This record gives sequence, structure tokens and C-alpha cells, in this order.
Amino acid sequence: MSTVIRRATAGDAAQILEFIRALAAFERAPDAVTATEEGLIRDGFGAHPFFQCLIADSDGQPAGFALYFFNYSTWVGRPGIYVEDLFVLPHFRRKGIGRELLRQVAAIAIENGCQRLQWEVLDWNTPAIDFYRDLGAEFLDEWRNVRLSGEALKRLAGIEGQQP
Repeated sequence: MSTVIRRATAGDAAQILEFIRALAAFERAPDAVTATEEGLIRDGFGAHPFFQCLIADSDGQPAGFALYFFNYSTWVGRPGIYVEDLFVLPHFRRKGIGRELLRQVAAIAIENGCQRLQWEVLDWNTPAIDFYRDLGAEFLDEWRNVRLSGEALKRLAGIEGQQP
């Protein structure tokens, strides 16, 4: 098996969306995806991209992806990378592809002076938890994820009833 990890291009938007939908189905939320190819192209491949993406091809077939963006730690005073999505199609799992995707993101982090990688994992995803633990990842159980979206986001911004 030959695996190549490459940077995604705008031409990969349809494949990225397929990976996102497959991940949502795996995470038991298949109807939650509202992303579009056009939105991915706009937000990931324009003049000021909001995310970057790596694609794993195994023997010429799309096998998985890692979608990430840079963040900043005020405490450390250095940038970091947040991995929004890491996903390998089921029939390509247990072949080192997920590890190689994360290794490449880690190398990008080091090249850019980042001090850490961060991501989330669902508490029921035991295989992923074990995988991350084997990598030496630290679990921050004392922290709670917080999200503000939809109408609550609009209310806070003072633009209730308008499109953000």
C-alpha cells in the first residue's frame, strides 16, 4: 500500500465535503452538515483562507483528511494548530493513515513555530481515544467546550433577525 499525504486544493472541495459527510455519519449526526463545495472553496482557498486541509491518498484512492487552522495561545505567547477534523474512511483504517495525517500536521506546526496541537474527540469514540493516548496526547477533562451559534450568536452580536 502506497499512501501520499498532500495539501488539498480548491479542486478537492467535493472530496473534502464527502469526507465531512462520512465523518458526520460516523459521529451519528448525518443531517448536521450544511457545508457546501462553494463554501469550502470560498473559506479554504481564497486570499485569506480560514482553514487548511491535507488529503491522504492510498494507492490513488482518497482515504482520509485532516482539516485544521491556526490559533493563538495568549498564555504561551505562541501560535498553535487546532485540528477541526481528522477522518479516515473505514476500509482504510488501521493502516497508519490517521497517524501519518497527524504527523504531517505536527510537522507543519513545528515549521510554523507552533507550541501545540489541539483537537476534540467524542467521549464514546474509544478507538480514537486509545489512538490519541498512544500518541502521547494529553486529555483536558477539566475544560468544558463552549459554543455560541445560531440565534444566540446573532443576539449577542446585536443583529437579531439578520443574516450574519
